[in-house]
Parts: sequence; structure tokens; C-alpha cells
Amino acid sequence: MEKLNLGNKCVGPGCPPYVIAEIGSNHNGDMALCRQLIDSAKSAGADAVKFQSWSEASLISQAEYGRNIEYSDKKRHFGSLLEMVRKYQFTPEQHGEIFRYCRGQGIAFLSSCFAREEVDLLDSLEVAAFKIASMDINHLRLLDYVAGKHRPVILATGMATLGEIERALAALRRGGSGPVALLHCVSLYPPEPELINLRNLESLQSVFEVPVGFSDHTLGTAVPIAAIALGACIIEKHFTLDKNLDGWDHAISADAAELAYIVREGNCVFQALGSRTRMVSGRELERRKKMRRRLVVTREVRAGQTLAEADIECKRPGTGIHPDEIAYVLKRSLRRNLQVGDELEWEDLL
Repeated sequence: MEKLNLGNKCVGPGCPPYVIAEIGSNHNGDMALCRQLIDSAKSAGADAVKFQSWSEASLISQAEYGRNIEYSDKKRHFGSLLEMVRKYQFTPEQHGEIFRYCRGQGIAFLSSCFAREEVDLLDSLEVAAFKIASMDINHLRLLDYVAGKHRPVILATGMATLGEIERALAALRRGGSGPVALLHCVSLYPPEPELINLRNLESLQSVFEVPVGFSDHTLGTAVPIAAIALGACIIEKHFTLDKNLDGWDHAISADAAELAYIVREGNCVFQALGSRTRMVSGRELERRKKMRRRLVVTREVRAGQTLAEADIECKRPGTGIHPDEIAYVLKRSLRRNLQVGDELEWEDLL
């Protein structure tokens, strides 16, 4: 299985979980807020921040703009869809500004691309990987174009059947893309627990033999931690400074404390997963000496006497003759006299 190299960090089975803080449009069109989000994600321990590279012209049809003139939910929406897209779109100049800021802060810059011109823009910035959103898993022309840049690809799988995932992977490989990672994803905001199906992580890795992560839209921290326990090598989580801010995704995003928890506890879980090979560490072997038991005598026995079951019991510590060696002791004669509670040693036996 080919792993990804993102900013000199290995991404794949056996590598620490790669945590992406999905800022998306949570910058609300404010570059000062955007920089604060990047700083906070870096402080929380995220490996990358991710944005969305779309424009007024590249994603939504004019007819759809016309159908969405106003919304009842004023917390998540202001004005019309067109007004919000114009406010939240990331201009080419802002791409360059924020890419350079991320580089200065030592955190990777990633972004989802939605059209050829945005692919070209991200390629010119030499991004570590292209992110393909779930909505575009069947946008084969876009996948072909991304593949032609020969960079690693992170492909989200929300709403997709196994057949659609297989076809998308084939298109990327046919076009010459770099290594591909899949993200298990449920494209609901937020999804109910019974719809998450984290065991899909194991299924996707088994079927497609590529690194598999989890793009998380749940509330809180439990599900991404569980995903890491099931082998997710990437965690992508929406991120905000304040869940009460106006905008599309703040309410379902992790805040700084939650993101730091995911990074910290996720790494703890990764370390704890260890190996499938059964092994006893040197520290545990040493611990046996205190925690296990040894043979002691239950009553006074004399030199030359043959030992019977009733003469022996097992007590701590685990030095000397072990309980599972009792068969080699019974019916043996003693070299010396022993008192009640004396520890039995091999040299005591004839």
C-alpha cells in the first residue's frame, strides 16, 4: 500500500494520525480571522489547515442563485446565496496570502478544488495534495485534470457507492495522480450516530488497498477518536474559534479545545494500538517478579521427606519456583528442613 507524504509527514497505516483543521469558509471572508484560525489550529497541534477553492462562477449555477434569494435561518445565512458566496469566496490573491502565512507558521495549507482554474492555482502554490470533495467523486473530468498534476490526492467518499469510489480511483490512477487516500464521510451536518458506520474504514482499506481516513461532521470528539482506534490515518474536522459565530459551519465545528483533545488523545490511541504481534515488554517481564506467585510450604517438612500437594501453596512474589512448575516438585525429596511459609527453591530438592 502506497502511503502519502504531506509536508514531510508520512500518512498511512503505521503513521501517526494526520489531523486536518477544516477552516473551509469559517474565515467569513475576513483574513484577520483566517490568520487567527490558522494560529489556533497550529497551537492545537493540527498538521494542516484546509480551505475550499471555489468562486462565484465555478460552483453554483445562475438558476440556483435565483432560487436562493433569502433564508429563514439568519444565524447561518445573511442575504442571498450569491451575496454569501461573494463574501466567503477565497480569491486568488487571498490564496497566495494565506498559503504564505501557513508556510511561515509551519502548518500545511490544503484546499478542496472545484474547477480547473482552481486546480491550476493550487498547483502553482505547490500544495502537498489536492483534496476532492465528496460532491465531486463522479466529476470525472475534474478528477482527470487533478490526476494530470501528479500530486497526492485526498478523496472524500460521502454519498458514494463502492462502484463510484472504484471508478473515481481508476480515473485518478489512469490520469497519473500521486498516491491516493480515501476519507470515509457522511455528508450530513451533523449525522446521527447510527448513520456514521465507522466500520467502513476497515472495509474501504480492505477493498481498495489505499490509506483511509475520516472526514468528520459529528458534534464533539468521541467519533474521530473512535475512528483513529479503527485505523483512520487522517482526521479532517471542521474548525472554528467560536461556535456561536454567524456563518455556514461554525455550529458543527470543533473549537480549539476540542481540536487539541482530538490531536492529543488521537495520538495516545495511535500509540496504544501498537502491533498485532503478541509480545511481553521488558518492563512487564520485570513486573512478573512482584505480581506473580511462587511455591511456599504450608507446614513443617523435614529433610528426606517427599513433597505432596498439601505441603505446597502459591504466594507472591513471582521469583523462585513458579506455580506452573509444580509437577516438577511433587514427589521430590527435600535436602533440608523447611518451616511453615518458607519459600521453596530448586536447590532445596534432591
